[in-house]
Amino acid sequence: MLKLILLLVLTEAFFPFKDDIAILTKFKPSQSEGEECNGPEIISTAGSEIPSSSEGLNSTETTLLIPEHQVIDKRHQSKDSIFFRDGVRRIDFVLSYVDDLNKEWEKKLERRKEFESNLQKAGLELETEDKKESEDGKIFFVKIHAPWEVLITYAEVLNIKVPIRENDITPRVENPLDCVLFPLRLPEKVMHPEPDYFTAPFSKDKQELYLINDESTFFSPSMRNRIVNYILTRCPYGTEEGKKKFGIKRLLNNGTYTAAYPLHDCQYWKKASDPNCDSERYTLYMEWARFLRFYKEQPLDLIRKYYGEKIGIYFAWLGFYTEMLFLAAVVGLICFLYGLFTMDENMSSKEICDPAIGGEIIMCPLCDRDCEYWRLNTTCESSQYSHLFDNVATLFFAIFMGIWVTLFLEFWKRRQARLKYEWDLVDFEEEQQQLQLRPEYEAKCTRKKRNPITQEMEPYLPLTSQAVRFCISGATVLFWVSLIIASMIAVIVYRLAVYAAFASLMENTQTLQPISGLLTPQLATSVTASCLNFVIIMILNFFYERIAIWITDMEIPRTHMEYENRLTMKMFLFQFVNYYSSCFYVAFFKGKFVGYPGGYTYMFNRWRNEECDPAGCLIELTTQLTIVMAGKQIWGNIQEAIVPWICNWWGRRKARNNPENLYSRWEQDHDLQTFGALGLFYEYLEMASFPLAPLLALMNNILEIRVDSWKLTTQYRRPVAAKAHSIGVWQEILNGMAILSVVTNAFIVAFTSDMIPRLVYYYAYSEDEDSPMSGYINNSLSVFQISDFPERNKPKENPENFFICRYRDYRYPPDHERKYLHTMQFWHILAAKLAFIIIMEHVVFIVKFFVAWMIPDVPADVKAKIKREKYLTQKILHEYELEKLKERLCQGDKQATEKEFIATEGRMELSRAM
Repeated sequence: MLKLILLLVLTEAFFPFKDDIAILTKFKPSQSEGEECNGPEIISTAGSEIPSSSEGLNSTETTLLIPEHQVIDKRHQSKDSIFFRDGVRRIDFVLSYVDDLNKEWEKKLERRKEFESNLQKAGLELETEDKKESEDGKIFFVKIHAPWEVLITYAEVLNIKVPIRENDITPRVENPLDCVLFPLRLPEKVMHPEPDYFTAPFSKDKQELYLINDESTFFSPSMRNRIVNYILTRCPYGTEEGKKKFGIKRLLNNGTYTAAYPLHDCQYWKKASDPNCDSERYTLYMEWARFLRFYKEQPLDLIRKYYGEKIGIYFAWLGFYTEMLFLAAVVGLICFLYGLFTMDENMSSKEICDPAIGGEIIMCPLCDRDCEYWRLNTTCESSQYSHLFDNVATLFFAIFMGIWVTLFLEFWKRRQARLKYEWDLVDFEEEQQQLQLRPEYEAKCTRKKRNPITQEMEPYLPLTSQAVRFCISGATVLFWVSLIIASMIAVIVYRLAVYAAFASLMENTQTLQPISGLLTPQLATSVTASCLNFVIIMILNFFYERIAIWITDMEIPRTHMEYENRLTMKMFLFQFVNYYSSCFYVAFFKGKFVGYPGGYTYMFNRWRNEECDPAGCLIELTTQLTIVMAGKQIWGNIQEAIVPWICNWWGRRKARNNPENLYSRWEQDHDLQTFGALGLFYEYLEMASFPLAPLLALMNNILEIRVDSWKLTTQYRRPVAAKAHSIGVWQEILNGMAILSVVTNAFIVAFTSDMIPRLVYYYAYSEDEDSPMSGYINNSLSVFQISDFPERNKPKENPENFFICRYRDYRYPPDHERKYLHTMQFWHILAAKLAFIIIMEHVVFIVKFFVAWMIPDVPADVKAKIKREKYLTQKILHEYELEKLKERLCQGDKQATEKEFIATEGRMELSRAM
């Protein structure tokens, strides 16, 4: 109830605008006798083009401890500080702006005056650095400090939990493997920078209850910048075009301010000279963000303290994913090594490479007219390499991955539950900041209706408007997905069109003859098409990111959480289709609808459909997936790390020539890159069905953790701290992907690999008991009579006068009464494939659900600790209330207070009993 009252008070304070910041007006700094109630007097600048430095300073500065026009000697004071000029008040946020000479500068000036005046009314203290003090002589910096009264007011509004007593619960029993894992550990002061406390939501009326040793450090810097950001996003700055305008986001978009950011506490490569600074950024860089520390555990508590829970939970998830990938990578590597060591024993490869078998089998041309007949043993090397990924271990690996992804999700739930307890997020129902209406929603929705729960009038978006916006949004997403499919078809057409050119080039170029066995026309076409496809993927990604943000803004989501969830779903759907549509084509469509010589199927009645290599399409699928995964990682590192580093180096090149004490902390951070809204749209790697995928993903994640930590610590401004108790909508996406991965793995093993046809031949059609797989290649190739070729398909030349050629299919020979129709073996294999899919899916799903049922989401010790902490917290609060009641009893009002005292004691007894 207290939360609700505070929320309503805050809403009344900010959004009616008639009494702009009423909740904290009493904290407004005292004014001199001649000043009006709306802030210090502002000198008119109508007659000048640019406001003078004194005007810029007077319009924003609210100092209680420094004379208004005190001159600071830059030669005697270092500006690499996170405090105001008095060296006492901490800088919680910084705004920057540039005086433009365009026609809108007067309007921007008025917006800034109104906005900063309202910030002062809210109790914030401002101090302006004139542009003459900046490095380039163009930028004004407005430093913001939140005094104690503002912090405690909004800590209550945001329901921030603070310490009430040190935790006395016995820590977990030490892991017996700690001695083995010691090289991976970080120092204790880095892993746990703060003692563990029992906590309770802050209340202004119970300040004596909390462990407030020092008001200036009681709220951590991340809490402080979160509170200030909350005020900035809701502070009004006037009326334009008949509409109330508010929020720093709008002011940034219209150029009134150029940046708004909290400060890093020091330079990342050395500790701060100020003893009052914890230099946590330096610690994070030294112990976490350097790649040479890739084998060390992550200091999650310090990450959470410095950046907030939302970024902390991301790195916790990424680290846990990496740990779990280690097991999958080991199993995948074993399966790969099994294929490597059994390569020489593979009967199919032996027969293909044998000159007496593969050398005597003449294959039908792979394209019309221009391609020639070819001998099967020319694909010897590719068939051997195909065995690395297409062997008996592939079946085991596909089943293992289906179970592994369930273990990963279930154990992550347990890790997440432990983090929720350790980070005081157990009772976190989604932070008010997330569930409250977005300022953009309130600004754009002019109609209001009564909330049935609060009975308050709230803005709402009419159903008809929602329907129109969703239709436009859905049509836009559908258009872009269709664009992906169109681009994939274009790449397929490229593959079909250039295959003949590659075949002719490799046949007639002598320099390519030594590697013709390895670099086949199929492989050359596949690799070039994959690279072309990747370029198209990156281009579409670049444009769609901006489109996704635009259409999500157009939908006007009600809350921050709705906004993030909708944007995430759009980005995930698009990126999944964009990145993996080509892989789906190779896995499920290539070589499946080819037809047969004389009856080929054509795309758009022009290009003949592609055939798989005689050894199958799985090797091509691994090539495609490897190019996508490796290319995505390389491009991501260039875009996310190298480009910001170059931009920062270019922006700060002049500052290196100046003394360090003249290059201020706010200027240093201003020159860094912005950690944008898409900063935490981290990549979730999908499961693949070739054994090296987890190993590639493991190496990717090890690199990703250190690249992300490095760029966040060194190349980006400090992001505003935000709370989160889970990975959000990504949890549901991962659950869906876990189910999809089982289905796709089953289909890949059945239809892309040669596993099922080989097993059917082994058990039903083999005629050699001593070597059951001998004769498989001959059995899997059908016979075609060359004289039956229509003119459209017939090769231009037949120098060796072949009479028959072979092709990959199960069809009757030309002398059979059912000429070129599918044999019974084809139907047996198809039935076996469908049966395998059904059996594998049911077995894996049964195991998945059993494992999910067996593993509780919350560990037993965490459940016990949560109950213990709730009990002790309630006991502490009740004892505090009893003490207050005793004081009131001593002061009078005995009748009312005695009843309250008895009720409170009864509540304590009931709590103990429970």
